[in-house]
Amino acid sequence: MTSPISRTAHDDAQRESGAAGDVLVGRSVTINRSRAELYAFWRDFTNLPRFMHNVHGVSIKDERHSHWIIEAPAGNTVEWDSEITQDDPGRLIAWRSLDGASVRNSGQVEFLDSPDDRGTVVRVTLTYDPPAGAVGKLIAKLFQKEPKVQARQDLRRFKQLMETGEIATATPPDAAPRA
Repeated sequence: MTSPISRTAHDDAQRESGAAGDVLVGRSVTINRSRAELYAFWRDFTNLPRFMHNVHGVSIKDERHSHWIIEAPAGNTVEWDSEITQDDPGRLIAWRSLDGASVRNSGQVEFLDSPDDRGTVVRVTLTYDPPAGAVGKLIAKLFQKEPKVQARQDLRRFKQLMETGEIATATPPDAAPRA
């Protein structure tokens, strides 16, 4: 069951996705940690590059505004300013990019009690307008930068980080012996 706040924000995202070129992405994961702990980690946006593979950096401008630098296909980066539109501690963070963003986007992350009392369900919903429309979406898929894929992988890394304190990789650390 969703809260009235999250249902309204989700409905807004659904309505926005009807605009030309907009894409709606929704993903969730259950993490064996409290809502408060997960919310606090996520709400400090400077933590996001730790598990979001394409996020190069987030700088905080004030309590509601931040600046994002994201890796794009072909080694490029895109940047935009974002504002928090809803903030319900321990439950929900919603945002939207500001006018002039190179990638128009909005979304929310919800922190819900797991129905089986096994932690917290983290649900991310985002709407974005790919640069160059359908062509940009195709290019993103070719370079494996499509937000649908990234959201799933980022949430998996978030779960690993929050439950184990690290993110498993196939790359050996610098100090590891080489074969």
